[in-house]
Amino acid sequence: MATTESKAPAKDSRKKVGLAPNLDSGFYGQDIISVSQFTRENLEHIFGVAEEMRAIVKRVGSSDLLKGTVLACLFYEPSTRTSSSFIAAMSRLGGTVIPITQGVQFSSVSKGESLPDTVRTLESYADVIVIRHPEMGSAQTAADYAQKPIINGGDGAGEHPTQALLDLFTIKEELGQIDGLSVGMVGDLRFGRTVHSLARLLCLYDVQFNFVAPEILRLPLDVMNEIRKRNLPVTETYDVAEIVADVDVLYITRVQKERFSDLAQYEEVKDLYAITPELMEKAKEKMIVMHPLPRVGEISYAVDSDPRAAYFRQMENGMYIRMALLAAVLGKV
Repeated sequence: MATTESKAPAKDSRKKVGLAPNLDSGFYGQDIISVSQFTRENLEHIFGVAEEMRAIVKRVGSSDLLKGTVLACLFYEPSTRTSSSFIAAMSRLGGTVIPITQGVQFSSVSKGESLPDTVRTLESYADVIVIRHPEMGSAQTAADYAQKPIINGGDGAGEHPTQALLDLFTIKEELGQIDGLSVGMVGDLRFGRTVHSLARLLCLYDVQFNFVAPEILRLPLDVMNEIRKRNLPVTETYDVAEIVADVDVLYITRVQKERFSDLAQYEEVKDLYAITPELMEKAKEKMIVMHPLPRVGEISYAVDSDPRAAYFRQMENGMYIRMALLAAVLGKV
């Protein structure tokens, strides 16, 4: 892939070069790059807007709030839920979409075009760009070169802020609170960007963390250090059965084959964890099982009928959160 230039152009006053801005001053015109931008206050704001968006969809199906605006979806990696929910979100709000979601091999990237040039091209046509890219830091690079808002749809093993927002929204909607909960995270904690972003967001609350992973997939030290700085309780184990009876949230992730350079290591750990009805018998009556999806065997299909299985409701919440974010960065809420 072509290298990026070393110096980004000057930006307008709503954007800051090289650093995702804190959102205290509002979402309008801002990039959404990292969960570190969020405070409890602006999370509450975006969750309130998401609830309004859900009411609109349930009541009338759509709105003209973003009529005349254009979203560019630039996905260098495969995606079903993130790309589809952003497209649906913009469509539900009356806007239109440039969908580069079936593989950038069908775009000028295949000719060697750099990320900055691709972003500059798309912002000529669009008002906001959502990007997914295999390299950590790519969303920030795009933001450094773009005048229009950039939303990070996942940058390698780095972050996935919009997924973390919908995950946190789901926890609140399902359990009525976030403070005081015990959260278990199971599976690929090393490469799982959804885990990294959600763990960082949860640091804003009074929660207990329970991490379950084999040694080679343990949570990265930088994320663990952020948790420890908050003096939040943490346990680590290799066995999900050790924590399932105590957690309020069981967040499962698949072991990501595409992140392994050594496939022999992947084969060793890919089937270590499986959430089954038998395991769920040990869980609390009031708790939820979550998964960012797709799943590849780590949750039995027999668990789907359990009312505590929240992963498909979680998936639907993604559209409402992304409707709220699009409206916010485009200055409509």
